[in-house]
Amino acid sequence: MFNPETFIDTVQSGKKQFVNTFVQHDGVKKALNEFVDAQAAYTKAAVKTATEVNAKLITEMTKFDAAKFFKIK
Repeated sequence: MFNPETFIDTVQSGKKQFVNTFVQHDGVKKALNEFVDAQAAYTKAAVKTATEVNAKLITEMTKFDAAKFFKIK
């Protein structure tokens, strides 16, 4: 099954590899890699939150009884 964290890690790993390959200044390299790590943490948290909200919405929607809501007999 699709795992968003694996995809996020893959993309961020590619960014880090690019930085490590093409950025020569150690201070800039360190700052950029820290930024990539911060992006990964934020994106993972956002995906986790969205997944939890969607799961809760689906749970509540399965409990929904349209007949009671619309007063259908």
